[in-house]
Amino acid sequence: MKKSAIILSALLLMFSGIACAGQKGSTRNYVIGFYNLENLFDIYDDPAKNDEEFLPEGKNQWTEAKYQKKVSNMAKVIKAMKDDNGRYHTILGVSEIENRLVLEDLVSDPQIADANYQIVHYDGPDRRGVDVALLYKPEQFTYLDSESIPFDFNDTEVEITLDKEAQDYFRTRDILMVHGLIDGEHFAIYVTHLPSRIGGKGQDLRSRGAEIIYKHSRIMEERYPGIKTVVMGDMNDNPTDDSQAVWLHGRRTIEETRPGEFFDPFTIMLEDGYGSLAYQGEWNIYDIIQVNYNLAVAPQGGLRIRPIVKNKYYGRVFKKPFMTQQSGQYKGTPFRTFSGGAFIGGYSDHYPTYIVISK
Repeated sequence: MKKSAIILSALLLMFSGIACAGQKGSTRNYVIGFYNLENLFDIYDDPAKNDEEFLPEGKNQWTEAKYQKKVSNMAKVIKAMKDDNGRYHTILGVSEIENRLVLEDLVSDPQIADANYQIVHYDGPDRRGVDVALLYKPEQFTYLDSESIPFDFNDTEVEITLDKEAQDYFRTRDILMVHGLIDGEHFAIYVTHLPSRIGGKGQDLRSRGAEIIYKHSRIMEERYPGIKTVVMGDMNDNPTDDSQAVWLHGRRTIEETRPGEFFDPFTIMLEDGYGSLAYQGEWNIYDIIQVNYNLAVAPQGGLRIRPIVKNKYYGRVFKKPFMTQQSGQYKGTPFRTFSGGAFIGGYSDHYPTYIVISK
């Protein structure tokens, strides 16, 4: 071998070693997100659930082909987020799913099967038959325990408008809490889908849901001092509404956030015109992710939330052209599954949101 070739080989080996060392010592990012999957029902009748519209003979004529298209579309979005970030979500909370079966079909879709997502799900009491759930990568998140927290009216400080009979009849999604470790640090992840705004009602109910989450998170902080908490979900409220700003103690900036409070990265994003769903021509961010003080203001060497959009925003609303209506009355809004009662083969009426944490 010529001398020049030997020198070139040595240089290549040296630079290769430097590159590998840099990768081993580089900061590792963890993506934590939420996605409302908009009525991900299977095609089978479940007498315990109100799923009549989502049956082959039902109003939506929910056939196997439509179901498979829906599952594939949801997987396509998750894969697109992975391609954008260079990594799968460590944790992805989801809502509007019928049962564990649809989640198993989703995580085994060929587009995302290599993520090896594990599932945390409980069947809940919601009258419409939808639940929340959490998907996680076991290589990055060590599952310890979980709890399905019921929505009730016990010991509330919220002024509830429902009378006692209506309270006893009321049913909605339970709140999912998953406790585990990321990079050796304790995390409590809450996934919720707060009560609907249909009919212009429910502000007190959404505030009550936020109160339940906040009180439970304080118990977890007492049990595991320094625990890092993430609250995510379809809040059916904006970051500035009472449920988020008052009852969940969400703050607009990290600098304003104090121990016992949460930082809401989507408050400023809403002010600046971002949205995760549109209603009557107005953009909202109902798909909110808040982090507690311990995750917002972590000491050097600890996991903390990082800016990810324009090095300014600490959250992201993820949208791509294929997820967006390209024509017609709803041009520019999320490309949903149904429109005017007709199946149009879209994705969801919500865009997913996420945050990034690292040391």
